[in-house]
Amino acid sequence: MTELRLEALSYGTRLREVDLTARPGETVGLVGPNGSGKTTLLRCVQGILTPTSGRALFDGDDLHTLTPKARARRIAGVPQDSSAEFELTVREVVALGRSPHKRFWETDTAQDRARVERALTRVGVAELADRPYPTLSGGERQRALVARALVQDPALLVLDEPTNHLDIRHQLDVLGLARRLGARGTTNILALHDLNLAAAHCDRLYVLERGRVVAEGPPGEVLTPALLAAVYGVAAEVIPHPTTGTPTVLYRPGPPVERDLSAM
Repeated sequence: MTELRLEALSYGTRLREVDLTARPGETVGLVGPNGSGKTTLLRCVQGILTPTSGRALFDGDDLHTLTPKARARRIAGVPQDSSAEFELTVREVVALGRSPHKRFWETDTAQDRARVERALTRVGVAELADRPYPTLSGGERQRALVARALVQDPALLVLDEPTNHLDIRHQLDVLGLARRLGARGTTNILALHDLNLAAAHCDRLYVLERGRVVAEGPPGEVLTPALLAAVYGVAAEVIPHPTTGTPTVLYRPGPPVERDLSAM
């Protein structure tokens, strides 16, 4: 059971003194306009970027003092976009998720292979297992990378726009899978553009604007017409979903509204 805590985390001008907590088993969503710092924050958490100040703590350990392999044993990430230049099959790409748990000369065990097959099935790409990864569509690649993250057996799952390129069914499948992993103790932090998906699948939201956190809390408290106008420049109503009760954003047609963060 692992807690992620960011303390005054900054990365140049792109991320400014962000405080954030993701508790064990919790799914935390990052939302905000393009360029607000969501991807930069996730890359700092994964160790891809080194913060210019502040700390990212993982159960009290500073993530940036860990070796890459030690981080990879505990954190798995799914990027927003992936290059497709390596000539591996889908099964081989997914099996790479076991690498942090092995010495470099070790081969896959029967247990490793079983994990890979289960992950391929869970994300719906088992029938693509022998296809070359570069031949997949964007959505198929995204699901393969989610499967790779699953076999990594992480305590923290980092997802950057995991619904990119996915149709509605697979969007719901991937986010539902993250929730189920949370119920088993995995901590999830993800960036999403779709506010209704974020409201339905996240326990808490952090709203970023120009590298700063401007709001934080449960979706029902954060997603308000005032915030949507101030941060996104849109007019909207927020109503309870008729079945689940989660906040649902209904955008009003018309020209953008003036953004004014000082009004929040």
